[in-house]
Amino acid sequence: MKRHATRMTRTKRHSARTVLLAATAWALAALFLLPYLEMLVTAGRPADQLRDNGYLPAGFDWSSFTSVWSDTTLGQNLQVTLIVAAGSTLLVLAVALPAAYYTARVRFRGRKAFLLLVLVTQMFQPTALQVGLYREFFTLDLLDTILVLVLANAAFNLAFAIWILSAYISSIPVELEEAARIDGNGRLGALWRVTLPLALPGVVTAVIFTFIAAWNEFIMGLTLTNSPDRQPLTVGINNMIGAYSVQWNQVFAASLVAIVPVVILFAVIERHVVSGLTAGSVK
Repeated sequence: MKRHATRMTRTKRHSARTVLLAATAWALAALFLLPYLEMLVTAGRPADQLRDNGYLPAGFDWSSFTSVWSDTTLGQNLQVTLIVAAGSTLLVLAVALPAAYYTARVRFRGRKAFLLLVLVTQMFQPTALQVGLYREFFTLDLLDTILVLVLANAAFNLAFAIWILSAYISSIPVELEEAARIDGNGRLGALWRVTLPLALPGVVTAVIFTFIAAWNEFIMGLTLTNSPDRQPLTVGINNMIGAYSVQWNQVFAASLVAIVPVVILFAVIERHVVSGLTAGSVK
C-alpha cells in the first residue's frame, strides 16, 4: 500500500509539473507572438483609423497587403533579398566546407590559432567596417550591384559556418572515411559519400543561419547600394518611412511579408538546426 501511495504521489507531482511547464511554455509563446499580432492588426487597419486608441479597429481593410506591391518597390526588393540570401549562402557553403573539413581532419601547425582567428572575426560588427568596405568595393567598381551584397554577406557569415562545420565534422569518426577509402573511394569520394551525409545537420545549420543573417541584413544594404530597385527588403521597408508621413499599415504589411518566408523555412528544418548546434558537445 505504501509503495502504491508513493507511486500515486510521484505521478501527481509529475503531472502537475508537466502542466506547469506546458502552461509556462504557452505563456512565453503568446508573449513572443504579441508583437506580430500587433503588426497584423495594424496592417489591417484602415488608413483613417491608424491613430485611434482602440486595440482592435472598427473594421479590417486588407488592401494594404495588395497596395504595398503596386505603390512601393517591395517586389524588386524581395527579389534582390532572395538572390542575395541564396547567393551568399551558396558561396559560404562552397568555401566553408573544404576549410572546415581540412581543419577537422588535418592537424597542421597553427590550427588552433586559425580557429581562434575565425572565432575572433565573428566579433567584428559590419557597422565598424563600412568605411573600409565602401572604399574597397568602390575601387573594384562593385557599388550599387547585387554582387556586392552577395560578397559582403558571405564574408561576414563565413567564419560562423567554418566554426560550426569544423566542430560537426570533428565529431564524425575518421575510421568511417578510412573504411570507405579501403573500399576503393578516394578522399573526395569518401567525403562525398560518407562525411557529407553524416554532417548534413551541421550543413543545414550553417545554411539556415547564413540565409537568415543575409535576409535580415540592413546596414550593408543601406551603405553599399543606392538604387531603390537594387536594395534588399530591409532597406526597402525602411524607405517606406517618409519624412512627413508614414503609412504604417503598409509598413507592417511589408514587414509581415518579409517575416513569413524565414519563419516557414526555420520551422521546416528546425530539427536539423538543433542537432547541428549541439555538434561536438558529446564524444
